[in-house]
Amino acid sequence: MKLIRVAAAVLNQTPLDWEGNYRNVRAAIDQARDAKSSVLCLPELVLTGYGCEDAFHSPGVQQTAVAMLQRLLPATSGLIVSVGMPLMYAGGLFNTACLIVDRKIVGAVAKQHLPGDGIHYEPRWFKPWPRGIHGRVDIGGQTFPIGDIFFDIGGIKVGFEICEDAWVGTRPGGSLASRGVDIILNPSASHFAFEKHAVRERFVLEGSRAFNVTYVYTNLVGNEAGRAIYDGDVMIASSGALFARGPRLSFDNHAVISATVDVNSNRMLRSRTVSFEPDVDGDETDMVPVPFQWPEVELGQNELMVEPWEKSSDVRFEEFTRAVSLGLFDYLRKSRSRGFVVSLSGGVDSTAVCVLVWVMCRRAVAELGAGQCAKRLGLSEDVVRDQRRFVAAVLTTVYQKTRNSSETTRSAAAKVADAIGATHYEWEVDDLVEIYTHRISEAIGRKLDWETDDIALQNIQARVRSPGAWMLANLNGALLLSTSNRSEAAVGYATMDGDTSGGLSPIAGIDKAFLRRWLRWMETTGPVGLEPIPALASVNQQLPTAELRPQTAKQTDEDDLMPYEVLDRIERLAIRDKLMPLEVYQHLVADRWSYSRQELCQWTIKFFRLWCRNQWKRERYAPSFHLDDANLDPKTWCRFPILSGGYELEIAQLEKFFQERTEDGKR
Repeated sequence: MKLIRVAAAVLNQTPLDWEGNYRNVRAAIDQARDAKSSVLCLPELVLTGYGCEDAFHSPGVQQTAVAMLQRLLPATSGLIVSVGMPLMYAGGLFNTACLIVDRKIVGAVAKQHLPGDGIHYEPRWFKPWPRGIHGRVDIGGQTFPIGDIFFDIGGIKVGFEICEDAWVGTRPGGSLASRGVDIILNPSASHFAFEKHAVRERFVLEGSRAFNVTYVYTNLVGNEAGRAIYDGDVMIASSGALFARGPRLSFDNHAVISATVDVNSNRMLRSRTVSFEPDVDGDETDMVPVPFQWPEVELGQNELMVEPWEKSSDVRFEEFTRAVSLGLFDYLRKSRSRGFVVSLSGGVDSTAVCVLVWVMCRRAVAELGAGQCAKRLGLSEDVVRDQRRFVAAVLTTVYQKTRNSSETTRSAAAKVADAIGATHYEWEVDDLVEIYTHRISEAIGRKLDWETDDIALQNIQARVRSPGAWMLANLNGALLLSTSNRSEAAVGYATMDGDTSGGLSPIAGIDKAFLRRWLRWMETTGPVGLEPIPALASVNQQLPTAELRPQTAKQTDEDDLMPYEVLDRIERLAIRDKLMPLEVYQHLVADRWSYSRQELCQWTIKFFRLWCRNQWKRERYAPSFHLDDANLDPKTWCRFPILSGGYELEIAQLEKFFQERTEDGKR
């Protein structure tokens, strides 16, 4: 046997937070050394932070990253450490993994495949490195190789696949395996999305099996730069078996997992594989020899951690709860805000946001302890130790009543606020509505009424609620949270500068139907480790309503729009799958809904018209969390023109098709 101990670090970094990022890296190195590991893989672009955006183009950023790399060298005594950072070469900027061996930089592997879709925009900043090419670069008077290279470190060969390199069909691992590489390191910055862990696990396990190598995969964790949440998915596999795995969606700033692997076992399995074709051309210019004395290692227990919540039948609800609560915690501390303010209407959306803040508080204390949690948020430890005082210090809610508001929603808002311990206010805004309505009536020379001025009279109620909520946020040094959801965003069912007001929109990536199911789950079941909140029944028993028309109108969201389940289905077909109106309608008919074909046709047309009309609203939404790889955020995933033809030709084709089918049915 040839046993070695390898480690992977999960870090919660922040773009351009040089000292904070350095501290996390140092802590991970120390933790790996304490675990008797010889190899440590750190995440992608770990020194600068992954989400620096156009700051990557700043020469000062490059210079500081190099200085930080040099500052790390003394801490790597006796270790092999991979450090992700941007490097300039031949006039281009490259996303690289620099390998340090015992305080010396021995080379930098450059990423070959750059993601340029959805949330990622790497080709804007970096150049892809061409396969088979290598050169030399100088840092601080030290020259070392860069490019498509691998390393022979004391007789054990180490290569890289950097994040996206492993997601493509032509992944570098195959070439590395043919050169006899023993260990593949994969430093990544792979954002959270529902069900994405299963995909990562497949390529890690399959890479280790197909290449007969030890595969070390690591990732960032937390809300790094504002929109993306990283789940800290970290795995070590060898020859198709998972040896170690760490916790996901943790509040810790850094964590290291390690595993003991047998290099000779992998080599023998590879040699016995009939399909394995070694590269025997004798060209070793892409291999970097590095002297290293590997320490003696004994067999030991590996860290294969699977948390109870990941075994739950409600794993999607669990992921959502943990991802958004972690995102809120990091956004709060990294924005240096002193809490959150929510305009709590007593409906599903604002209640969901408040509950997620409550979960954030509970998880932060459970995982970090009261002392560390208080330190990160700048609160008194005594406050944090008391659950209700902690929530009250972090979350302020306000119910703003008009004559169109019901006692049902007022009571629901009060019950929810009391159940979770928020600081809660109530006040009326009818006088403000009347002032604006009277002024406009005087200006235009007529009285406003619901027959002719419905939208304007609805919107003014939502807009006059915004200044009061903002004022509370300003007084508290807090962040106002917007409560718009994805279904509303798709059709613009929101008042700009009203219910869309806020600095962060945490549920804008989640559809209404999901939120309603999740809130019922929070009422009766709740996430592993936390109790349910029975008071949510007061919200869950209601039909969703904006309560902006007179109560005699019995306004509901679905009467204004369409059933949310249909709306969400149309959105997926039209926006995710890029189908035209007629194609969407045909899919709806094939789905065998209980609704009539006329209703399905009308709702399809309505969706497309509202979608086109309201792109400007989506452009103005507060930043939202990226939670699945088909969201509507124009800043990260779904770009659409603000001005367009509105699908008029395509809608006419659908109307003609429906009319012809209807006439045929009558004959």
